[in-house]
Amino acid sequence: MFRPLSFYIGLRYTAAKRRNHFISFISLTSMIGLMLGVAVLIIVLSVMNGFDRELKEKVLGMVPHAVVKGDPYLEDWQAVDERVTEHPRVLAAAPFIEGQGMVTGGGNVRGVLIKGIVPEEEDTVSIVSSQMVEGSLDDLVPGEFGIIVGRPLAVSLKLQPGDRLTVVLPEASVSPAGVMPRLKRFTVVGVFSTGAELDGNYTLVHMEDAAKLMRTGGKAEGVRLLVDDLFAAPVVAEQAALSLGGRYYISDWTRTHGSLFSAIQMEKTIIGLLLMFIVAVAAFNIVSTLVMVVTDKTGDIAILRTMGATPGRIMRIFMVQGAIIGIFGTLVGTALGILGALYISDLISGLESVLNHQFLNADVYFISYLPSDLQWPDVAIISGAGLVMSLLATLYPAWRASRVDPAEALRYE
Repeated sequence: MFRPLSFYIGLRYTAAKRRNHFISFISLTSMIGLMLGVAVLIIVLSVMNGFDRELKEKVLGMVPHAVVKGDPYLEDWQAVDERVTEHPRVLAAAPFIEGQGMVTGGGNVRGVLIKGIVPEEEDTVSIVSSQMVEGSLDDLVPGEFGIIVGRPLAVSLKLQPGDRLTVVLPEASVSPAGVMPRLKRFTVVGVFSTGAELDGNYTLVHMEDAAKLMRTGGKAEGVRLLVDDLFAAPVVAEQAALSLGGRYYISDWTRTHGSLFSAIQMEKTIIGLLLMFIVAVAAFNIVSTLVMVVTDKTGDIAILRTMGATPGRIMRIFMVQGAIIGIFGTLVGTALGILGALYISDLISGLESVLNHQFLNADVYFISYLPSDLQWPDVAIISGAGLVMSLLATLYPAWRASRVDPAEALRYE
C-alpha cells in the first residue's frame, strides 16, 4: 500500500517469469555484460595506476628528480649542497659523480653506469638503502674500492659479496706498454634489487674512489636534488641553479624518464576510454531488452492506461525496470572489480609459478611483476558512469511505452 506504484510494478516486471524466454536471456546478458565491463575497467585502471606508482616510487626513487651539474665539475659541492637545500621545495641534496664503463666478472662483460656517491648523503635522496638485499651503503668505504651492484648484474656476472670484478672505462691511458684502457679492480660489498630495469646496469661506488678512477681531482660532478613534487622538478631545478649565481647545467627526470611516464599516462587514458565503450555497449543493451519488454507488455500497458495510469507513470515503470538491471550489474561489477584489483598481483604471480613462465621480463619491462593500485576516485567514476549510462538507456524504451494507445493495443485482445 505504501510502495510507489511505478516502483512496485517495475520491480514485479523485473522479477516475473516471462512467456518469452528470449527476453529473459537478453536481460541477463545485458546485466552480465555491464557487470564484466565495469569489473574489467576497474582492474585495468588499477594495473595502470600500479605501473604509475612503481615508476614514481622505484624508478624515480633511484634516478634523480633533478640535478645541478658544474662546468665540468663543482669546485665546492658542500657549498652548493647547502645553498640548494635552502630552496623551500628541495627536501634534500647529495653529490655524485657519474660515468659509463664496463665490468668484467665470471667470464662475462656488461656495460654499466658507475655512480660515485657519499653514502650518508645518498640515503637522503634515494631509496637504494631500503632495497639492499646484501650489504649496505655504509660498506662503501673510501680508499677500499668497494662496489654495490644490482641483483640482475650480480646474477649475470656470477658475483657475490667479497668477489672481485674489473671496471673498465672507455678512456685510454698512456703507459710504457702503450695506450691502455683505464681499469681498476673493485670488491663487491653489496647487492640491491628494486625490481626495475636499471638494476641490470647500475653500480654504486664511493665518490672518493670514483673521483680517483675518473680523475676529477676530488671534485663532484653535480648535486642530486629531491623535490617535494615530481612535476615541479624542472622549475625547482632552474630556480635552485639561478640562486647559485654561477654557470651550471641542470637536468631533471622528465628528460631522462619523462617519455615513459607520459606513455603510461596516455595508455591509461586511451585504455580507459576504450573500455568505457564496452561498458556503454553493455549499458545500451538495456535498450533492446526494454524495447522487447514493452512489446511483450503492450496489453498490460493498455490496461494500466484505461485504469487511469498517466504516461509519466508508465514511463517510470519501465525506467525502474531498466534501472534495476543497470544498478545490479554495476554494483556486482564494482565488487568484482575491487576484488580483482586487490588480488590481481597475487593471481598473476601464482599463474607464473604454475606455468613456469614470467609474463613481465625485467630485460624488457622496467619492472618484473604486475602491480596494482586501487584508487577509489577511479572506482567512483567508473561506477557512476555505468549507472548514468544505464539510466540513459531506459529513456527511449520507457518513452515508447508511455506512447502506447490503449484502444489500439486492446483492439485484438
